Formats: sequence, structure tokens, C-alpha cells
Amino acid sequence: MDRPAAHPSTVRSELAQLLTLSWPVVISRLGIMGMGLCDAVVVGRFSATQLGYHALGWAPTSVVITMMVGLLTGIQVMTARAVGEGRPEVTGAVLRRGLVYSAWISMASAAVLALGGPHFLHGIGLERGLADGASRALLVFCLSLPGWALGTAAAFWLEGLSRPGPGAWIMWIANGVNLAFDLVLVPGTFGLPALGAVGGAWATTGARTFLAVAMLAYIAFMPDARALGVFDRTPRDRAAAAEQRRIGFGAGVSNFFEVAAFASMNIIAGWIGGLAVAAWAIVLNVMALVFMIPLGLATGAAVRVGRAYGARDRVGVARAGWVAFVLTGGFVALIGLAIWPNAALVARGYTTNPETLAMTVPAVVLACLMLVPDSLQVVAAQALRSRGDVWLPSGAHLTSYVLVMMPLAWWLAIPRGLGIMGLVWAVLIASLLSGGLLIARFWQLGRRDAAMTGV
Repeated sequence: MDRPAAHPSTVRSELAQLLTLSWPVVISRLGIMGMGLCDAVVVGRFSATQLGYHALGWAPTSVVITMMVGLLTGIQVMTARAVGEGRPEVTGAVLRRGLVYSAWISMASAAVLALGGPHFLHGIGLERGLADGASRALLVFCLSLPGWALGTAAAFWLEGLSRPGPGAWIMWIANGVNLAFDLVLVPGTFGLPALGAVGGAWATTGARTFLAVAMLAYIAFMPDARALGVFDRTPRDRAAAAEQRRIGFGAGVSNFFEVAAFASMNIIAGWIGGLAVAAWAIVLNVMALVFMIPLGLATGAAVRVGRAYGARDRVGVARAGWVAFVLTGGFVALIGLAIWPNAALVARGYTTNPETLAMTVPAVVLACLMLVPDSLQVVAAQALRSRGDVWLPSGAHLTSYVLVMMPLAWWLAIPRGLGIMGLVWAVLIASLLSGGLLIARFWQLGRRDAAMTGV
């Protein structure tokens, strides 16, 4: 885009507001990964084999969870737009629609996964012992889905109001709950049996249930809850409900394509071998931990772009997007440079198994190259959705992660014999493609807006 010539003070103001909004969201998203990190470290140190069970059992639920996060994105965007329009009193209706939506899709998803997940794991060519262990963990993970969905809906609403702080500290309290359960259930303390991967799944379920209860209680006792319409029975707004679902459908489809493609990488790793699953789980966990930072910045970008879009400020829309892109790319590049020389130290934090380490360390080094493009694509996708371009991100993710990454990963990892390194190369190439397409689209729309406003 021909970026609008903004006064330096305007850019600084946008940057300050983005950071003020984003840093609690980043802390909250790091808390989400904190649960997975606790599970991976505690289970991995207990047994590399159990870590493989845990990773494969988690993979099908990760597809559903990420799709649900996308389906609930409409809560965040519609709340931000309503505030930008000067109508905060209608945001309570946005929350209520989101909670009902999250309840039924999470319960339906849990039922489908519980019934079909074990059959899927046994039917994709895994060793029987690996499929059996993963299935036991999967059934417990299914129980965590309603708590996850309700807590996420509540957090998205608060973030749309530019109040991400409460969600952040509640998330980290939930991490404490998760860690306590992990330390008791995984190795079997206080005379309890060692549950391994299943214990990690139970810990996640308990923590997510706590998260939902705490988030909803906080909202109920907010001083301005009634002023925001949380308890009001407002007339049904079919147009607003349809727009909220449309945004959610677009993001849900997009997330489904991406996470399903990444879950397929676990399957390819399983075809390589049980320890390869553990190595890939470590690589993915490290990269996902870093990814929580751009995911938080993506939320900040979505809210800033959504507010400008609701206020019909086309210049503000472009400025919010580009400030977020530059900040994200620069910050994540620095993180990658810090991880690169310390890859062995990072890997040893997860496992001491020498065979697993031999696969993991070079893969972590290579994965540092994918951090910037992968981060930029998620921020660009959120910025596009907030400005009303819902389906282009879905198409970009379908092309990049399903049509390109999945077959390329299989070809590089197995026929070409690159193993885990082949998986990382495939992710890198797909992220470059997705990030390029999405930023080009934001640029194109910005040029159109500039032509319309004469900027």
C-alpha cells in the first residue's frame, strides 16, 4: 500500500496504543502456551514415549480448539466496532451471543471427537501402542473443550473493550492450577498412580474449567456490566448476529485449514517414528510459545483496525495495520536471533533422550527462519478481518498450508528422507507464501482506500 504520510506523533500514538492493548494480550497468550509447556515438560521428563502419546492425543483437539477460536473472533471484532461507533451498550448482546455459540459448538465438538477420534488415530497407520496411548489422552482432552470455549469467549469480549488485563492474570492463575495438577497426576505423587500423558490431559481439563468459571465471574461483577448491556434483554439484531457469525465463520475456516495442516505434521512425524513425534512436539511447542507474542499483537491490531473501521477512519485503518506489521516483524526477528545459538539448551529443557535431542536441535535452529513470516501472516489476517475482508485470509491459508505445506512436508520428510527437517522446511515455505499474500492484500485495499479519500 502507498502508506499514508502520517505525522511522527500520530505514528507514535498508534504504537503506544497498540502496545498498551497488546502486552496484556501477549501475556495472556503466553499463559495459554504455558499450559502446553507445563504439560510437555512434565510429561516429557517423565517419559519421551508418553510425550508422544500426549502430542498425538492433543493434535485432534488442537484442530477443534483453533477452529473455535476463529469462530469466536466475531466477538472481539464486533465489540471493538461497537466501541468505535460510540455504542458500548450493545456489546453485552455481542457477549451473550458469543457465550451461547461457544457452549453448543464446544459440546458438539467434544462429542464428535470422543466418538470418532480414537478410530481416526487407529486408522492413520500409527503403531498400535502409539495409537492406544494417544486415544486415552484424547478422550480426556475432549472434556476440556467447553471450559476452553466459554473462557475464550469471555476473554475476547474484554479484549474488544480494550480491557485485556483481567484475562491475562486469570489465565496465569489457571496456569498455576494446571501445574499443580501436572505435578500430582503425571508422575503419580501422594500415592496416586502415575498417569503420564493422561494425567497431563486431566490437568489441562481442570485448568480450563477453572478459567471459564473465573472469567465469567469477573464479568458478572464488573461495575459497569449493566451499562454495557451484559444483563439486558435487548431486541434481537439479526444483521449484527449474522455479521458476527460471518466474521467467525471466515476466521474459523481459516484456522481450521491452518491447524489441520499442522496436526497432519504430527501424523507424518508418527510415520517417521515415535521419537520423531516427540522431537516434532518440542519444535512445535518452542515455535508456538514464540507465536503467542504475534498472536497477542494480532489481537491488538484487530481491535485498533476494528475501531478505526467502525469510526469510518480509512487512514487510521491503514496506519494501525502497518504499525502492527513493522512492530511484529522487528520484535520476532530479535527473538529468533536469541533462540538460534541456544537451540541445544532449549531442547534439553524438554528432554534428555539423546536420540530425540539429535533430531530436535537442528530443527529448532531452522525453525527460527519461519518465525517472522509466520508471525506477519497471523497479524495481517486479523487486520484484514477487522476491516471487513473475511474470506481472503481463508483462501490464503487453504492455499499455503493445505495445498502447499501438507504434500510438501510428506515429500520432504519421507520420500526425500529429510525427516523432521523436511517438516520445518515445509512450514517455512508455506509461511512465506501466506504472509506475502495477506500483506499484499492489505496493501491493495489501502491503495483503494487512499484513492477514495484522495490521501
